[in-house]
Amino acid sequence: MSQWKDPDTLRRERIWSILRPIVAILLSIGMVAVAMIGAVRYVLSHFVYPVDADDNTPIQVVIPSGASASKIASLLYYARGQDEPGLIVSTASFKVYVDFTGKANALRAGTYVLSRNMTIPEIVNILCAGNEARRATRFTIPEGYTAQAVAQALFEAGILEEQEEFLALCKDGTLLSASYLDPIQNAGDRRYALEGYLFPDTYEVYEDATAAEILKKMLNRFTVVFTEEDADRARMLNMTTDQVLTLASMIEKEAAAAEDFPRVSAVFHNRLSQGMALESCATLSYTLGVQKYTFTEEELATVSPYNTYKNRGLPVGPICNPGRAAIEAALYPSEEYLSEGYLYFCNMNPKQTNRLVFSKTYEEHHKNVVQYSPFWE
Repeated sequence: MSQWKDPDTLRRERIWSILRPIVAILLSIGMVAVAMIGAVRYVLSHFVYPVDADDNTPIQVVIPSGASASKIASLLYYARGQDEPGLIVSTASFKVYVDFTGKANALRAGTYVLSRNMTIPEIVNILCAGNEARRATRFTIPEGYTAQAVAQALFEAGILEEQEEFLALCKDGTLLSASYLDPIQNAGDRRYALEGYLFPDTYEVYEDATAAEILKKMLNRFTVVFTEEDADRARMLNMTTDQVLTLASMIEKEAAAAEDFPRVSAVFHNRLSQGMALESCATLSYTLGVQKYTFTEEELATVSPYNTYKNRGLPVGPICNPGRAAIEAALYPSEEYLSEGYLYFCNMNPKQTNRLVFSKTYEEHHKNVVQYSPFWE
């Protein structure tokens, strides 16, 4: 005996019998779509995306005569050693690609200069064409160079054909976000938005590298050197990364002896905490484009966001590109000089020593200036 069902139940069952195959089809389509998306992502990550899109460091690879596709894949994978990511994501990806495209037997022996921002198809095309390796060159940027000095050095070394594009990119600052650095809020008020972020170091680039490629490499180096621990320390000091770099750039220009770096930092930190003007000659030198120890009253009154005699607080931005020692000093000022309240420093006799003399009171500082200023001419 069949069970009696009310009309509403029968109607729902009829509707569900119609919708069930449709729902099943939609679910199947959805599962296929998810699988396809996963497959696309796999293909992109293994064949299209490079190991590191931001790393154009030249890496030399020697492909010996008679090397198989498997051997070449291994050479590319371990191009930076056993513990560092090489030129390809995996050896399997490389072998699958050359087999699928029929290029496994077209790979040619030779010496190549490749980089981790190349995709597998780009690398394979070069190895098949037997292109002449792009020649690489090295350059060193000393601590304390300004953006203009960096441009001049690269131009004189023949790495840049002209300086204008390099300096224009330094000025607009758009490459900061491309290198995962925080955009500069007041970039328009600065002489160069990238000033301070071009980390002083020795770099290797292709001889035909563009200004943007060179700058990106320097910015990426900074993101490695300025660690998360540094960022945490900056937050403890209620400072941004940009403020730390600005202070570090002043320390870099004011101090020459390593032991004076944290002491100069302590003086600036003390003056900032007391609301005093920093009165840094280095910032005025940057403003006026000169290098000297003394300034006229007219020069001291120069209207500029970099003039720390006229404006209180830090200048609008860094005045050079500081090295690691200056950055550490900005983050870790001398505890002794902080606690004892040092507020002043000045040069001694520059012909005899690169050390600075420090004082706690203006009276002490004035005596030092009277004693040593005759040697500053």
